[in-house]
Amino acid sequence: MMNKEVARTAAADPALFDVDPDSLPSIQLDDLAGESEAQLIARGAAYAREYVRIADEPTILLKNLAAVVVALRREMGDWRGETQVYRDRVSELYRMSNIPTDSRSRVQAAVRWHVGNLLRRTLTTRELEKNSLLSTSPLERLQDNRKTNAALVRAVRVSADVEKSTPRTAKSSKGKGAEQTEEPSGSPVKATADHIRLAGVASSIVSQLDSVVITKHMTAGQRARLDAELEALQKTITALRKLTRKPASKR
Repeated sequence: MMNKEVARTAAADPALFDVDPDSLPSIQLDDLAGESEAQLIARGAAYAREYVRIADEPTILLKNLAAVVVALRREMGDWRGETQVYRDRVSELYRMSNIPTDSRSRVQAAVRWHVGNLLRRTLTTRELEKNSLLSTSPLERLQDNRKTNAALVRAVRVSADVEKSTPRTAKSSKGKGAEQTEEPSGSPVKATADHIRLAGVASSIVSQLDSVVITKHMTAGQRARLDAELEALQKTITALRKLTRKPASKR
């Protein structure tokens, strides 16, 4: 059933709720018959300017809608938006908007994104924890994911560079029965730079491991698996550091 206060608002100003998207006027090709090239160019330029002017309005409206949704949660004392009463009110909101069914889920998903970001700006860390909400916003998690993916892509590229530039010995022979000789391959100068780059990438990746994810979201088995991986990594690093702290051998 429609909330009485919302119903009174709709009755007072029905124009707010009677917009039919399919009825919105748009120009037809026949409407442009008879216009000169100059007129068509001027009309097109005007449409382009108007499009740019309102390009950000959809995002602004989504943020405004998210603010309304968060305000409803605050009024109902339901920051997580889990009670049936809250869900009924939000369903009522979308029902009154007359949004086509095939567009509603897309709009709701976009609003949830902004709701998540707004909640992190509104609630304190203690309030987020009390309501079992992550301290990081959807935007921050997306940025973290992009950063991690970028680091992994960079690691693959640098690893490939190291593989090519690292000096190796290759056996070669000239003719049947000739002696085998060792010939160096790769570039020592480039290899040193690539090794430092690879260490930097490895450090960047490991530094992105989140303590909250480890302590609050991993199972005991997952933490044990991660600990084993870190132990192996630590052994590798310890062995390599013995080499970096060792005086260079004389040739």
